[in-house]
Amino acid sequence: MERTPKSMRLHIGIFGRRNVGKSSLLNALTRQQVSIVSEVAGTTTDPVEKPMELLPLGPVLFIDTAGIDDVGALGAERVAKTRKVLDRTDLGVIVADAGEWGSFEDSILAELKKRGVPVLAVFNKSDLGQPAPELEQRLRDEGVRLVQTTMSRGEGVLAVREALIAVAPDDFLAQEPIIGDLLPEGGLAVLVVPIDKEAPKGRIILPQVQTIRDLLDHGQCSLVVREHELKDALARLNRKPDIVVTDSQAFAKVVADTPRDVKLTSFSILFARFRGDLVEMVRGAMAIDRLKPGNRVLVAESCTHHPIGDDIGRVKIPNWLQQRVGGKLEFVTHQGHDFPADVFQFKLVIHCGACMTNRRAVLNRVARCREQGVPITNYGLTIAWSLGIFERALEPFPAALEAYREAKAIP
Repeated sequence: MERTPKSMRLHIGIFGRRNVGKSSLLNALTRQQVSIVSEVAGTTTDPVEKPMELLPLGPVLFIDTAGIDDVGALGAERVAKTRKVLDRTDLGVIVADAGEWGSFEDSILAELKKRGVPVLAVFNKSDLGQPAPELEQRLRDEGVRLVQTTMSRGEGVLAVREALIAVAPDDFLAQEPIIGDLLPEGGLAVLVVPIDKEAPKGRIILPQVQTIRDLLDHGQCSLVVREHELKDALARLNRKPDIVVTDSQAFAKVVADTPRDVKLTSFSILFARFRGDLVEMVRGAMAIDRLKPGNRVLVAESCTHHPIGDDIGRVKIPNWLQQRVGGKLEFVTHQGHDFPADVFQFKLVIHCGACMTNRRAVLNRVARCREQGVPITNYGLTIAWSLGIFERALEPFPAALEAYREAKAIP
């Protein structure tokens, strides 16, 4: 359970003012002393994350945040970090104190509703006060489920667990497949996995692992090879595979060795669909040819890996794009949960495959770019466009391919 990647977990954000019992609630739910509990307001400074198994939901990630009413310069930084958690929250828990509910709680509720996130309101310290009947009715009318607790006595924890299960988003319980729907029953996928200096020692990277697992879950077969072994492996098969999926960096070699009547794409493009909005990112890739020397490009990475000398996001993609543009571009890199609010300063956003974050976080980034009129795409789509194999890489995705052709036909 603990080894389930965070990106595959339901993210449950716990929000509220200082000293209302957020950390006590987290500790009670996890049955562990995850967060420090104190009568001193503002004890929790940075978001505290705790993965656990919450049956029947499965793997979840609780995120305890600093109080949204924190004060001072340092408090403002804590509140800013709390608000960043909103971007990756799948289910929001607002903890209020002794029946009190005001502008702070309403602001968080409005932010969660804006993102389409289901909300649970927990009124803690119910022994000291009850929410007004009209407040309860208003929240119910807004689709918010209510629970009353007294954490100091351990009362109401079971009710919170049951409520979390009841309000969990349906799409988490029935997630879209990574690749299984692209193959027939009993289909065969050949996966091209380069083992180079970017490959982690002793293992393969997360998108490749998750793709293999998805094929197994759908009763399909996978053959894993390195890029220089592909041609020989295809010749050994007694039938053509249903699809070839490659690491995007090996696109050029794999395209040359894959028969034209075999569908081909990359792990990164699979994850553009699984983690984000493939159609929007396809349209974003078309903006590459509108770039001009001197334009600013944001490279967004969901992980915080230590870059190597020939890093894909810092070296290879910038080199390919600058060759295509015919001049220097200004690249800015953001890692982890950092993503600028003012993306309008960029002409293009290029996201990684997002295997280390959840879908809601990526969709929020896509929405922010759309609102500010900035195209967004991802690594695999960028590489396919730069190599002139864009349509070939989209053939497994009819809706995305049609959207591309329609957009291409518009003068």
